[in-house]
Amino acid sequence: MNTKIKDIVRSLTLKEKARLCSGNGNWYTVAFDQKGVPTIMMTDGPHGLRKQIGEADHLGLSQSEPATCFPAACAMANSWNVGLMHEVGNALGDECLAQDISVLLGPGINMKRSPLCGRNFEYFSEDPYHTAHMAAALVQGVQERGIGCAVKHFALNNQETDRMTIDVQADERALREIYLQAFAYVVKHAKPWMIMCAYNRLNGAFCSENGRLLREILREEWGFEGLTVSDWGAVDDRVAALRAGLDLE
Repeated sequence: MNTKIKDIVRSLTLKEKARLCSGNGNWYTVAFDQKGVPTIMMTDGPHGLRKQIGEADHLGLSQSEPATCFPAACAMANSWNVGLMHEVGNALGDECLAQDISVLLGPGINMKRSPLCGRNFEYFSEDPYHTAHMAAALVQGVQERGIGCAVKHFALNNQETDRMTIDVQADERALREIYLQAFAYVVKHAKPWMIMCAYNRLNGAFCSENGRLLREILREEWGFEGLTVSDWGAVDDRVAALRAGLDLE
C-alpha cells in the first residue's frame, strides 16, 4: 500500500470505513470525495458491457448503453485459442475505458456440471484446464487496459436450481481436481482485481460467509491480494461474511 493510500485510510472514520464495505446502489461503490475516495462503477459482463441507462437494476431489465456483443464464453471456448481470448479482453477493456467503467464483472469460470444449468452459456467448459487458460487470457487482456476483472462465481455455482439456498456437498478431491482448479490458476497467473462469491452454500456455509474458501484457500493458500465481493443479495449474515473475509457486499 503506497503512502498516499495509507494517509487516506488513516483519515477515514470507523463509520466511513464500514460504509466502504457496502455498495452504493446496484453498480457503484461509496465515495468520500473530500477525502480522496472516488466512487467506481462495476458492470456486467464478460461478453459485452451492460452499462445501464437511468434507473438501474441488476437483472438487465433497464435499457443499456450500446456495446459490442461478443460471443458467449461457451462459444469462445470452442476456439481453443488463448490469443483470441486475450484480444477479446483488450477489446472489452477498451470499451470499459470508453464508458468510464472500472471493473468488469466476469469472466464466469464455474464448471458445467449439468446440461440443465441455465448459466452454461456464460461458463467456458466442463474442463478445468481448458477453462483456466481461456479465462486467464481474457483477464490479462482486460486488465492490461487498467480495468479490473471480478472472476466469478466462487465457488461451485454449477446449477441454477435453488442456487440461493442449495448446500453443495463436495469432498476435498473433487474440490481440488475439478471445481477450484480454474480459480486457482487464474488467481495465480492473471491476478484478477476481484473475486465474486457464489450464492450457494458449500459444505454447510454460504460462499460469501465461508472462511475456508475466502480466507484459508483464496488468501492464505493462493496468495490473493485483491477484493472479494458478493453477488447481489448473496449475503445472509453480514457479520459472518466480514469475519469470513468478504470485503464488499
